[in-house]
Amino acid sequence: MFGSSIYLRGREAFTGGSPQAVYEELWQRDRKSRLRRRAILAGLTLLLCGALVNAVFGTIAALIVAGADTCIHWRTYNASKVWRRGLRGEERMGRLLRLTLERRGHRVLHGRTVPGHGTADQLVVGPGGIWLIRNDAWHPETEITSHGGQLFVDGRTKSQMVRELVEAAATTGRLLAEHAGIEVKVVPVLAVHGGKLRKAPFRADGITFASPLKLIRWIHQNPVADFSPADIDAITRAAVLALPISRTMTPA
Repeated sequence: MFGSSIYLRGREAFTGGSPQAVYEELWQRDRKSRLRRRAILAGLTLLLCGALVNAVFGTIAALIVAGADTCIHWRTYNASKVWRRGLRGEERMGRLLRLTLERRGHRVLHGRTVPGHGTADQLVVGPGGIWLIRNDAWHPETEITSHGGQLFVDGRTKSQMVRELVEAAATTGRLLAEHAGIEVKVVPVLAVHGGKLRKAPFRADGITFASPLKLIRWIHQNPVADFSPADIDAITRAAVLALPISRTMTPA
């Protein structure tokens, strides 16, 4: 179901045969190879730059190459953190929203129930519109792209996931309009934690996809409405009444 939570105990990410456990094991197993390749790159840089310029320049260049290689591998590993923990990313997105959009006058509701559609991770109400955010985490090698305006994940469409999010946004918009007495449109968006996003942010099947920070920037730069502070208050109150807090446990 849309936005369902995952419990810590019994989570598949912590079982021996899960994709996350296998990825972690392979990463640790490849540690010696990574260190060996880093040492070879640094050594070759030292020899080449030392011969062309001098020993000091060669040493500095070798340290820079080793540092860059370390940074590249660390970023790859860190990007998969949410997925490796068996989470979808709603807590991480919540922290980012508090540090960004909420400081710019947006209101954010977390873990609200959309009748008939499960739990919405975040509902953002701001001067430029209303956005319903879903979070999903994928394996770092997963290809996420758009072809012909349609979403493809590793070459396969995700019609059910897209339909659920679009329908949840439509239901949310209808309920907010009824309770607030203001005509509104709720824009569905998806925050991608991990995976390989091609040309993000991109729009597919009526939904905008991007990594969390890029998605927040896109929301700020792409207003779809012009709400006054009074409108924002009214819509937020309507959301509190129309979308009850989810009773499902959140991840520990």
